[in-house]
Amino acid sequence: MTPSESRTPGRPDKSPGPPDKSAGLLATGLRSLTVRNFRLFAAGQIASATGTWMMVVAQDWLVLDLSGDSGTALATVTALQFTPMLLLTLYGGRIADRYDKRALLTGANVVSGVLALLLGLLVTGDAARLGHVYVFALALGVAGAVEVPARLSFIAELVGPDLVPNASALSGAYFNIARVLGPSLAGLLIEAAGTGTVMLLNAASYAATVAGLRAMRPAELHRSPRPAARDARVTEGLAHLRSRPDLVATLTLLAAVSLFGLNLQLTLPLMARTVFHTDAAAFGLLTAALAAGSLLAAFTGTLRRGRPPARLVIGWACAFGALAAATGWAPNLPTALVLLVPTGFASLYFAQAANHRIQLGSDPAYRGRVMALYTLILQGSAPLGALFVGTVTQYLGTRSALWAGGLISLAAALVAAVADRSDARAGAPPAERTQAPTTGTRSRP
Repeated sequence: MTPSESRTPGRPDKSPGPPDKSAGLLATGLRSLTVRNFRLFAAGQIASATGTWMMVVAQDWLVLDLSGDSGTALATVTALQFTPMLLLTLYGGRIADRYDKRALLTGANVVSGVLALLLGLLVTGDAARLGHVYVFALALGVAGAVEVPARLSFIAELVGPDLVPNASALSGAYFNIARVLGPSLAGLLIEAAGTGTVMLLNAASYAATVAGLRAMRPAELHRSPRPAARDARVTEGLAHLRSRPDLVATLTLLAAVSLFGLNLQLTLPLMARTVFHTDAAAFGLLTAALAAGSLLAAFTGTLRRGRPPARLVIGWACAFGALAAATGWAPNLPTALVLLVPTGFASLYFAQAANHRIQLGSDPAYRGRVMALYTLILQGSAPLGALFVGTVTQYLGTRSALWAGGLISLAAALVAAVADRSDARAGAPPAERTQAPTTGTRSRP
C-alpha cells in the first residue's frame, strides 16, 4: 500500500517519510513524535488517561463499598457505562466523519471533566449513593460514545496514513503507561485520601487534553474531504463493510474475544476482593501487572509497519485465550501477578493488530464509521460481557469469569484459523490486495 497525499500549495509537508534504515529501534519506534500535533495530543492524553484509570479503580472500589462487595452492582455500573457504546457509537462515528474531530474531542473532554468533578464532590461530601454512581456512569458512557470513534479516527489526521501504525501503537503505549500509573496511584490515594479525591484529580486531568487540542495547528492536519450528509449515514458505512469480507472476519473475531474474554476490568476487582481477599493497594497491583504487559506490547507494536495479516491477529487471539484461562486457575496472588503480565501483552497486541488491520483496510471517507464499529465491538460489548461475568460467577464462582472467557476466546480464534485456512485453499485473493486506498488531503488554513 502506497498512500498518496496532496499538499497545501506553499507549505512544506511536515510529516516525516519512512525512517532511514540506519535509524535505531528507538528512533523508529518514536517517529510519529516528530509531528508537533501528535506530540501535543499524546502529552494531553497521558495526563487524561492516567486520571481515567485512577477513576476506574476509585469507581469500582466505591461501588463495592456502597453495595457490600456485590458483583451484581459492579456488573451493573459497568453495563451502564458501556451501554451507550452499544447504542450510540455508530452515530458517533457518523458525527466524526461529518464534523471537525478536534472540536468534537474538545467538547467531549470538557463534558467528561465536569461529570467527574460533580461525582467527586458528591463523594467527598459523603453524599454519594449507589444510584448516583449509576447515573454518572451512564452519562460518561454517552460522552465516550462520541469521543472514542473521533479519537481513533483522528490519529490518521494527526500524522497521515504512512504513520498510522506507529502513531496508533504509541497511543497504545501512553494509554498503558496510564494503566500502570493510574491504578497504582489510585490504590495509594484511596487509602490516604479516599475515592472522592481520586475522582477530583481525574476531573482536573481532562484540562491537559483540552489544552493540547486547542494548541494544535489545524493547517497541519491531514484531513480528507468531509462527505455530504447523505453520504455520511451509518448505512453507507455498513455497506462499505459488507464489501470487505476481510474486515468482517476481523471484526467477528474481535466480537467473540471482547464479549467473553476482555472483561478484565470487571473480573480483576472481584478476584482481588473475593478470591485473594486483598485491599485496594493489592488490587492496584493486579491492574498494574496487566497494564505492564500491555505497555510492553504497545512499545513492541511501534516497530510494526503496514497492515498486519489475518494470521497475526488470529495467533494473538489464541495466545490471549490460553493465558486468560491460566490466570483464572492461578492458585494465589503472586502467581496471578506473574500470569497477568503476558495476558496483558497478548490482549493489547491482539486488539492493536485488529485495529491496524481494520483501520488501514478502510477508505478514509468511511474511517470514522468503521472505527466506530470497532469501538462498538471492543467496548460496547461490555454490557453483554458484564452479564456473562455476572451469570458465570453466580453459578461457577469468580474464577470462572476468567477461565471460561479465556477458553471461549481460544475456541473462537481456532474457528477463525480454520476459516482463514479454508479461504486460502479456495484461492481467495489476499485481502491486502483489495483494500481501499488511504489517500488524504491536507487541510488549508
